[in-house]
Amino acid sequence: MGSEKIALFGTSADPPTRGHQLLLEGLLSRYSQVATWASDNPMKQHGAALPLRASLLGALVNQIQDQRLQLVQDLSSPYTMNTLKQAAQRWPKQELVFVVGSDLAEQIPRWRESTSWLPHCDLAIAPRQGWPLGSETLATLERLGSRLEVLDLVIPATASSLQRRAPEQAQIPASVWPLLVEHNLYGLSGSLC
Repeated sequence: MGSEKIALFGTSADPPTRGHQLLLEGLLSRYSQVATWASDNPMKQHGAALPLRASLLGALVNQIQDQRLQLVQDLSSPYTMNTLKQAAQRWPKQELVFVVGSDLAEQIPRWRESTSWLPHCDLAIAPRQGWPLGSETLATLERLGSRLEVLDLVIPATASSLQRRAPEQAQIPASVWPLLVEHNLYGLSGSLC
């Protein structure tokens, strides 16, 4: 196993996909502990309310069945700076690694207060198929002071936005799909078939 660091992975979870599942499982193979939470992204519109997305993500966490993975919903904030402050208070003696997918890497310099938190943060980027990491993006993040690591994971291109428009059962974790149907999310209703 990897280091004794805690991986922090916030996601819109709108809905959680098999890509989220593979990323969480991959993080567990590299870090001693993984904390995840559902969050509102100020750069996105969401298809379900935050408490419901947290429940969907909680179902995925339970499906993975690893005590080192926890849903820590109180880390949820639209702003990374707030999340990192909360995490530092919760785990004052632990090294924290903030994890994002490569689809978000280019946006990070535009995130609120990024120049304040990037120099004080280990940043791990998980490559997603379809969202290549450009050397310019990596150079910009390093120039802003980030201690950067590109994870040796390959996450499929499964996108929550596509699942909101046309849910495919094969792309949704088994524990999440019945909840989508139960709550009539993303055009699904009434039948598990």
